[in-house]
Amino acid sequence: MGKLLKAGWHVLYVKSRHERKVDELLQEAGLETFLPLVKTVRAWSDRKKMIEIPLFPSYLFVNIENSNDFHTTFNTEGACTFVKCGNSYATIRDSEIQKIKFLLTTEDVMDVEKTTDRLEKGEIALIEYGAFTGLECEILNINNYNKVVVRMDSINQNITATLPSHYLSKLSKAV
Repeated sequence: MGKLLKAGWHVLYVKSRHERKVDELLQEAGLETFLPLVKTVRAWSDRKKMIEIPLFPSYLFVNIENSNDFHTTFNTEGACTFVKCGNSYATIRDSEIQKIKFLLTTEDVMDVEKTTDRLEKGEIALIEYGAFTGLECEILNINNYNKVVVRMDSINQNITATLPSHYLSKLSKAV
């Protein structure tokens, strides 16, 4: 593989609302993919329904092992391009993929815990437990609960989650 393409997890940008179809086609071609989905309630005029939507709209993670995988992925119907950072293709560490998978299957991520040790809006904290252990986050104080934004700089995306406050330790104030 070339200088621009390294083996590992890559971010594939796909046509809007084609994430599931591209995921299915790539799996049929024998490639390892990951499409993180989250449940949400959608309301129509006559009903409400629980649906699954992509955590990162128009993004699909593909484990590329060789140039054939790259070409197969790139030539799949609905695939647009691989996301780049500078002159090389963006890669995601396997540990980040595992943390996203863990986040999506962990019940306590959505738990809310009241405590007197409050973090303030705009503070930077270190996540010490759970799926995002070791990552820095920014605190958002929404509806009197601690919400955090975990930045994934490699794909220029953020994940917002509610975590128990004892998972976090203060680092600094955001600039």
